[in-house]
Amino acid sequence: MSTTPTVPYRLEFSVEVTGTPEQVWQAIATAKGMSAWFLPTEMEERDGGALHFSMGPEMGSDGHVTGWEPPRRIVYEEDWAALMGKDPDALSPLTSEFIVDAQSGGTCVVRVTSSGFGTGADWESEWWDDMGTNWMPFFDNLRLYLAHFPGQEATQLEVSASHPSDAETLWTILGEALGLGTEGATVEIRGATGTVERIGERQALVRLTAPVPGMLSIFTHGQGDGKAIAGVRAYLFSADAPAYLRREEPNWQAWLEGLPVSD
Repeated sequence: MSTTPTVPYRLEFSVEVTGTPEQVWQAIATAKGMSAWFLPTEMEERDGGALHFSMGPEMGSDGHVTGWEPPRRIVYEEDWAALMGKDPDALSPLTSEFIVDAQSGGTCVVRVTSSGFGTGADWESEWWDDMGTNWMPFFDNLRLYLAHFPGQEATQLEVSASHPSDAETLWTILGEALGLGTEGATVEIRGATGTVERIGERQALVRLTAPVPGMLSIFTHGQGDGKAIAGVRAYLFSADAPAYLRREEPNWQAWLEGLPVSD
């Protein structure tokens, strides 16, 4: 007997970004564009096309495009039940819609809606409560990408380490270790120079200028069982980026693992 989904979940917000509708479309509706500010993405760029977001080694989210109206509207569904390891009958797909509205002055407003239906389980409510916190920082990435790196392909670096701590305490330790400072500050972070673009809730975004231009996202989040994860995700835009990645990724990993966290 299948479970009838009874509880709707919905998250809506909008962001204003620099660029023409065509430039914004490239960023939100192509694999190259999505990979430059979100997660490594594979996408068949058409109505009905397959979609895959990589979330780390052997982990990802699969889906397909259900609405395709260049350069104004894209809708895609992800297999939420598979992603959460649940019964396929218990959860409907997770649907995301992006609508691009051109503004005067060379900007566009992107309206984003994510929605789904579930069983009303406690974990679903908690997941949706956290979704805005986890989802919104990526749209700071989108703003920064379109303002400074439109159309460019990213080389992505991502490392993380688990520690016996809560996310808030770990964030304080991480921020102090990196010397993040305040928004607008020029900083040097482990040999890279940049400007702090945003400091949010257990998350910061730095625009890197040297030695490789790009964006650096720094974050912590709870893992449960008295543990939290400290993570760094960089989007690098340069021919030198792959060599920089090979050199710096293991160094970042070791540095995160060595954060001064007491049990």
